[in-house]
Amino acid sequence: MDEAEGWVNLLQNELPETRLINAAVSGETTDGALRRLPALLTEHSPEWIFVELGGNDGLRGFPLSVTEQNLRQIIELGLASNSKVMLSEILLPPNYGRRYTQAFQSIFPRLADEYEVVLVPFFMADIATDPALMQADGIHPNRAAQPLIVETIKPWFRAPERRSMTSKANAGLPAGQTKATP
Repeated sequence: MDEAEGWVNLLQNELPETRLINAAVSGETTDGALRRLPALLTEHSPEWIFVELGGNDGLRGFPLSVTEQNLRQIIELGLASNSKVMLSEILLPPNYGRRYTQAFQSIFPRLADEYEVVLVPFFMADIATDPALMQADGIHPNRAAQPLIVETIKPWFRAPERRSMTSKANAGLPAGQTKATP
């Protein structure tokens, strides 16, 4: 899929008043992102950073302590650079086992609560369960899913400051479940 067809570019078209920088690298782990982040923060000085990381760590079965520590450092770097942080929940397929999956998914609300950052519920919850919206690997959304991702995530990018109350209202709920929506 061409980058121009991805949700970040489509969201940029929907929010022309907001400058979005897609610093994602396909297949990247939290470790790789952590190594690249300082230069990105210096180069762009973002008001907000959207952290949607950890899925590749989980899919590779990385130790949860490593993923959590990397996410912790990413959040700390963002906050130290005077950026506000939105942290996206990530869900794993159930075939990784209940214990690992639940422990993995608990990382995100715990960090959002600890650092008082905005927690964005897993934005692919409705997409990931529809094979028609997923690539053949069953993990990544296809071209048809991109506009749906935009509609799901757009409210969080429109006014993330207001979303922090929603995020805190959802703290402690199982990953993918929310009491409130943006």
